[in-house]
Amino acid sequence: MKNNIVSILHVSKAFGKHQVLKDINLEIVSGEIFGLLGPSGAGKTTLVKQLVGLDLPTEGENYILQEKMPSLNLIEKIGYMAQSDALYGELSAKENLEFFASLYGLKGTKRKVRIQEVMGIVSLSEHMNKLVSSYSGGMKRRLSLAIALLHQPKLLILDEPTVGIDPVLRKSIWEAFYQLKNSGTTIIVTTHVMDEAEKCDRLGMIRDGKLIAVGTPDELKEKTKTNNIEDAFLVYGGADE
Repeated sequence: MKNNIVSILHVSKAFGKHQVLKDINLEIVSGEIFGLLGPSGAGKTTLVKQLVGLDLPTEGENYILQEKMPSLNLIEKIGYMAQSDALYGELSAKENLEFFASLYGLKGTKRKVRIQEVMGIVSLSEHMNKLVSSYSGGMKRRLSLAIALLHQPKLLILDEPTVGIDPVLRKSIWEAFYQLKNSGTTIIVTTHVMDEAEKCDRLGMIRDGKLIAVGTPDELKEKTKTNNIEDAFLVYGGADE
């Protein structure tokens, strides 16, 4: 399908004898917020690392914008926020942003404007000149998100982006996600937080390296005759055993 921005085809991954992903098949369409829901160790991070070209499947293939990953041509079209913050603590937030902006080829006025915009999105404008080493854990997560947004990627991949962020800011960040979606950005979010899963357009439930269900939150609840995503996940998980 032409509007598929991500195609995951029969992807498996093993580290030695440990099977982390087991025959994953998934299509993600352009302009949706897609959630990968599952407990820690389910395989979510392994899967998204492959989508950004940081890891390779043992079997199967991953395509982004109809191009096989990994691909250097696609780096500028993907924004990635890892679970661990890749920040330079001895630099200020602004210096971190300028460094990453230079990697993305942002220059001059456009660079200045984008730095101001992304820091506004994550509510850190007043902390632009502070050293990152003085930031709290939640502030570092927000700065990492700002960096991922800098180059206005077509595909934004966020690995548990709101861990350590208070509920009020979490709400404002999700509002920013909706704005990005409305402007045409496709977002993949990994989470084990059930109320965040409800905010996604569609969900892929992962357990023990297997994709056990895919659908909208309402579809998944309807199929399992449950009232919330947590109960739906338990039904699908139980049915898989």
